Amino acid sequence: MSKANIGLIGLAVMGENLVLNMESKGFTVAVYNRTTSKVDDFVNGRGKGKKIVGTHDLKELSAALETPRKVMIMVKAGNAVDDTIEQLLGTLEKGDIIIDGGNSNYEDTIRRTKYVESKGLLYIGTGVSGGEEGALTGPSIMPGGSKAAWATVKPIFQAISAKADNQPCCDWVGENGAGHFVKMVHNGIEYGDMQLICEVYQIMKDVLKMSYDEMHQTFKQWNEGDLGSYLIEITRDILAYKDTDGGPLADKILDTAGQKGTGKWTGIAALNFGVPLTLIGEAVFARCLSAVKDERVAASKVYKGPAISFNGDKKKFLDDLKNALYASKVVSYAQGFLLMREAAKEYKWDLNYGGIALMWRGGCIIRSVFLGKIKEAFDKNQGLNNLLLDPFFKDKMANAQAGWRNVVATAIVNGIPVPALATALNYFDGYRSERLPANLLQAQRDYFGAHTYERTDKKRGEFFHTNWTGRGGNTSASTYTV
Repeated sequence: MSKANIGLIGLAVMGENLVLNMESKGFTVAVYNRTTSKVDDFVNGRGKGKKIVGTHDLKELSAALETPRKVMIMVKAGNAVDDTIEQLLGTLEKGDIIIDGGNSNYEDTIRRTKYVESKGLLYIGTGVSGGEEGALTGPSIMPGGSKAAWATVKPIFQAISAKADNQPCCDWVGENGAGHFVKMVHNGIEYGDMQLICEVYQIMKDVLKMSYDEMHQTFKQWNEGDLGSYLIEITRDILAYKDTDGGPLADKILDTAGQKGTGKWTGIAALNFGVPLTLIGEAVFARCLSAVKDERVAASKVYKGPAISFNGDKKKFLDDLKNALYASKVVSYAQGFLLMREAAKEYKWDLNYGGIALMWRGGCIIRSVFLGKIKEAFDKNQGLNNLLLDPFFKDKMANAQAGWRNVVATAIVNGIPVPALATALNYFDGYRSERLPANLLQAQRDYFGAHTYERTDKKRGEFFHTNWTGRGGNTSASTYTV
């Protein structure tokens, strides 16, 4: 029997569906799972009659593969990945390729790439986005790591990936942890998009008193325009879904959100790089706040907010909501691309930002019409510092601004929490401000800590200290920025 083209370890939802996707594109796949009964169940179930080879230990898996061997790990991020790598090293040979397709932290991928290469093998850490359906029919794939491995895995990855504008939503991202970093930012933006949609939903439901059917129709309409995206599409469908009693199922789902950590990692990376990733940060904290359900129930009995009322033009306000959602999305993506740019400087990654936008156009959770415009922006200007400065998005933001402010103001007056919509507007106002009150902040720092300041009437880079109290002397502390 001929050898398998690739091996895959970990037959959970994503692993199983990736195997079936690969097989459907003409590749023979060898599979292994720590609980070996899952191998037999899969091969004799969904994989029956297909070019899938079941194996029951890593030596058998290795022996089933053509050289150079390519083994994809789809296990839980963390120690399980390190353990699997260590076990694989005993069965593979120099030049073979280990691929981590899970949601690993990019810093772990940097470490693992160096370690595996030191053993004479090659390593790829790749983001895979699209969930169960994407894994089966075509995900977005973001590989990074050992560049020498790319030519070998490229035919498989690009064959199984989603396609946008007839181009595969998969290309080489960069060295060591670049692939997993880009996937992490993707997930952070996903957190932001979902939170924004949820805030719009709450305004529709609580302020405009819209029925679920009305909200469904609105999201259906939005999905056919500039906001067209996977998340708007599934929101449309969720709002129309009825429970067994004929009522909306969404209304019966407990309002406590879970998370797996990639949004948190994005926020931590932003703090480390000094990037104001405010919207994604608020989206993560909103999930944390949702989780303290019992405390919120208790607080609701202690504090009463304003009576909710709306006396405006409902149709116009829905247009304002649409504009607020669009403008806030622009901010979220602008911040995400800023974070990738800063990481690229630190790690010397040559990131193709237009290419990344293309990779996100299909297969992944944040796929949208919107991303085509981001690709165009970076194709026109590869050195673009911020999406807000692109002519297309500049016009969009100008047109959205009045409605955006109306939405945030209406929500605040009515006591409706809109952390993501509001922080997006605050970032926009901060970014467009020629002068911020940080002059006072810097004076405070110099007053209590002698941290120095720059002056508007002197050239940048000169630092000054004032003896504010007359008792502090002239010695200043070191100056630094994050």
